[in-house]
Amino acid sequence: MTVALWCILIAMILPPLCALIAKLSSGRFGMQHNHDPRAFLDTLSGLPRRAHAAQQNSYEAFPAFAAAVLVADIVGNAEQVTQDVLGVMYITSRLLFIICYLADWAILRSIVWFAGLALIVAFFVVSA
Repeated sequence: MTVALWCILIAMILPPLCALIAKLSSGRFGMQHNHDPRAFLDTLSGLPRRAHAAQQNSYEAFPAFAAAVLVADIVGNAEQVTQDVLGVMYITSRLLFIICYLADWAILRSIVWFAGLALIVAFFVVSA
């Protein structure tokens, strides 16, 4: 399996990681909140709420990234090393995005989000 395909798995793990950060950083998470975790997460504020928002955005971004990697792999016009580098760069951008969200660096977070979007587009461009 290629590095780019492994990056799909990593991207899939990022949203639950953000949820874990949201739950643990709230200081209120326990089994009683696990019966209705979505309602619990909606009551958060500050860092835990930003972690929850990062989780939601990570779920939203995942399908486009996975599709881009799979299209590039199927079409096969791009060198594998190019696909792998783009995949690692995308995962790096998502990690930076999550860090920016947690730190409440809104402008930098938006810049990093656009960089991630550009990397998804790059998969299609190099595959054309």
